[in-house]
Amino acid sequence: MTSDPAIRLGVAGLGRAFVLTLPSFKADPRVELVACAAPREASREAFLNEFGGSAYASVEELCADPSVEAVYIATPHQMHREHAEAALQAGKHVLVDKPLCVSMIDALAIAETTEKTGRHVIVGPSHSFDLPVLKALELIESGAYGQVRMLHALNYTDFLYRPRRPEELVTDEGGGVVFSQGIHQIDIVRLLGGGMASSLRASAGAWDPQRPTECAYAAHLTFENGAFASLTYSGFAHFDSNEYCGWTGELGHPVDPTGYGGARRALMAVEDHEAEARLKSDRTFGASAALPGGSENEHFGPLIVSCDKADLRLTPQGVWVYGHLEKEFIQVPVGPVPRRGVIDALWAAVRRGCPAIQDARWGAASLEVCHAILTSAREGREVELEHQVPVRRTTQ
Repeated sequence: MTSDPAIRLGVAGLGRAFVLTLPSFKADPRVELVACAAPREASREAFLNEFGGSAYASVEELCADPSVEAVYIATPHQMHREHAEAALQAGKHVLVDKPLCVSMIDALAIAETTEKTGRHVIVGPSHSFDLPVLKALELIESGAYGQVRMLHALNYTDFLYRPRRPEELVTDEGGGVVFSQGIHQIDIVRLLGGGMASSLRASAGAWDPQRPTECAYAAHLTFENGAFASLTYSGFAHFDSNEYCGWTGELGHPVDPTGYGGARRALMAVEDHEAEARLKSDRTFGASAALPGGSENEHFGPLIVSCDKADLRLTPQGVWVYGHLEKEFIQVPVGPVPRRGVIDALWAAVRRGCPAIQDARWGAASLEVCHAILTSAREGREVELEHQVPVRRTTQ
């Protein structure tokens, strides 16, 4: 264990994103929660009661706090540029929840501010930090299995039928499955495919007038090195692809298959948009208990990477390697910190000066693929990509 002091972390936004990452912060001694900013007084009081430190009504006040070294931005997507730039210009490092932001203009502006200030930005948590994904990357980079040729990523969930704020159902404000869920799948596929995607062709569906945003998509992504990937996602709350993952849920917890239809049933009991928004608020910090870490690794649905000499199949427990004549399973232990890959990247950036792979330019590149899915689906054409970056490794 390092003798360096813990990173003094401030949190901007105490909603669901923070609740989901909180078990990692609490379990890892490399992080100390010292301050927060949130509009709801009840959330601020809950933070002070549990962690002490300071609580602010605005992100600008949080960024001005000299005790804060880095800021975790867990505010709504459309606020990310404003809050990231406030933190960077105040000399703070930034961990910003995916996606980096909503518009490409904002994404490139954040990247430019990062470079001007000399601070580090890590875009996550996203499932590209999952330990089985990082193990697969290690196996690919070892060269033992040859070049990556093809990737298949699949996920069917109930995402669109969980409680949502009104803007989460408006595509232009970052709502729908592409920005909130597709970004995970895109991050993983780009990471394992080398990063440099070149073009994309996609279709997307918005099939429920009561949830007027994209509920599903299918995309074919081509890389400069000749590799290609299929990405399929549905948030329509019908088939649950956790069935293909041993009934282990996205966060590593067991899923009870007898609970089928639970999301839609719960939503049917909600009277209007205001009541749904209140239900979403009930899942924020101070209103709901933090989830414990899962017994298995987090995942984002079935994923197969085809290389010259083997197929790699990622699971919540590890990586199956299917070679020419034999197969083997490489177990990836969960460990006490649920999202250790994210904390490892934050620690390396703040304490070692090593940028993460998932930095601001990476986040902008993944966001570009999100927009390409929407553009291709709307215009019925292949979209060329212009802002891609490779997987950049640094010595930590």
